[in-house]
Amino acid sequence: MQKVIKSFGTNKVLDSLDLDIQKGEIVSLIGPSGSGKSTLLRCINLLEPIDDGEIWFGGIDISVPGYDPNPVRRRIGMVFQSYNLFPHMSVMENICLAPVRVLGRKANDTKAQALALLEQFGLADKAKSYPDQLSGGQQQRVAIVRALTIEPEVLLLDEITSALDPELVGEVLDAVRNLRNTGMTVVLATHEMSFAREISDTVCMLDGGVIIEKGSPESMFTNAANPRTRQFLSRVSSR
Repeated sequence: MQKVIKSFGTNKVLDSLDLDIQKGEIVSLIGPSGSGKSTLLRCINLLEPIDDGEIWFGGIDISVPGYDPNPVRRRIGMVFQSYNLFPHMSVMENICLAPVRVLGRKANDTKAQALALLEQFGLADKAKSYPDQLSGGQQQRVAIVRALTIEPEVLLLDEITSALDPELVGEVLDAVRNLRNTGMTVVLATHEMSFAREISDTVCMLDGGVIIEKGSPESMFTNAANPRTRQFLSRVSSR
């Protein structure tokens, strides 16, 4: 992302933002509510058009006006705060819908892949269940499996624990930990500071639509250079 600007009306949410993400890197976006974390993710996935700047992916500027977003979204998966599961479909039907209908994959192959992922994420016995029969943590894990079934190169996670009861947060974070050894590129916006410190290769502090500081978890959480970063971390750590 180079000099990316995004505004909603008169509110400039991203202000000439720069960010480089390497293949296989796990990047955590931290900062106060309204700092631009979710908008940044939505711009990467082309859910929001940018007003200025460039977003490069695989050597191509995907932010040019008129660029078809669908091929990008097949390579960049996204999991939202809300689970967005179809209530009238079973877990298996939710997971297989996009790969079969959108990507044209064979139903039997997709089902086998989905079952393997459900097993990996501790949901093998929920394939025939419906969303309202699952806990919030289980629904969010299904949403992660659904995103992984398209075999994305990059996975974006937007505050995926914010809608959960505290006792369910751990199981969703465990699901993300499972991705750590797969080599997948992951960018997550999170308020879970201890998790960001544990899981990340790079931590970025956003404030006012700008990345004001970035670095390794160790440097950011023990020796942040920016006073605003230190102030934010001291406040969230004391809760």
